[in-house]
Amino acid sequence: MQENNKNNIKLFLIKLFAISIAIILIINVIFNTIFADKLDFLNKLMSLNNKQSIEIFKNKLRKEIKNGLSKERILNEEDKKLIIQIINKVKEELKE
Repeated sequence: MQENNKNNIKLFLIKLFAISIAIILIINVIFNTIFADKLDFLNKLMSLNNKQSIEIFKNKLRKEIKNGLSKERILNEEDKKLIIQIINKVKEELKE
């Protein structure tokens, strides 16, 4: 009877260990797939401390502004309406 209990406990511990490892692996995979892109973005933001990164960012921003200005229409109708609503709301708040 005691030997049977020992075998059951041993089997239980082996299963517990295997399930624990599987859960850790699943959490790790989920974390890496969901948060890896966001962590890269945060690293890019943190790298704005050095001057070279700031210059690269400025040049990209200038290029995007020039591309936007070369288009006939910058905003679509929905964006235009949203911006107008925001401006009107700010004007109302400033009057108070």
